[in-house]
Amino acid sequence: MEDTFRELFGRHYGAVYGYAARRLGRDDAADAAAEVFTVAWRRIRSVPPEPEALPWLYGVARRVVANQQRARLRKDRLEARAMAEPPRRFEAEATDLDAALEALRDADREVLRLVAWEGLGPDGLAKALGCSRNAAVVRLHRARARLEAAWDERGGR
Repeated sequence: MEDTFRELFGRHYGAVYGYAARRLGRDDAADAAAEVFTVAWRRIRSVPPEPEALPWLYGVARRVVANQQRARLRKDRLEARAMAEPPRRFEAEATDLDAALEALRDADREVLRLVAWEGLGPDGLAKALGCSRNAAVVRLHRARARLEAAWDERGGR
């Protein structure tokens, strides 16, 4: 099987590379040819014998090239959209909530961030904290209570 692939690769790499280079340019042709031969390796039992092997490889190359062209178009459209939109400026302003968060212990802030920023539920929070689900829920409840108390102290409500 490995010898069959080596023979296929040695015989047809140049043709597949040329096919891709004419459609994608030399920079992306090597990646496309590598993908074609990766498919050929995975499907070596499906590769027809000579002289049908090269047309089969061209069929694979056609799909690989089409995928790369679609990816390039998506990338170009995203870059164009990003360049057309003015950059958004984010300026953080100190708020009562920020001050209340800073007044908390690091452990409480982390519990609140894991839930609010990372979107963890009780099971995920427990895994992240390395404790039981029940302990995670208790820690979250206590962190929320401390945050509320710290926020109230600063006139946040």
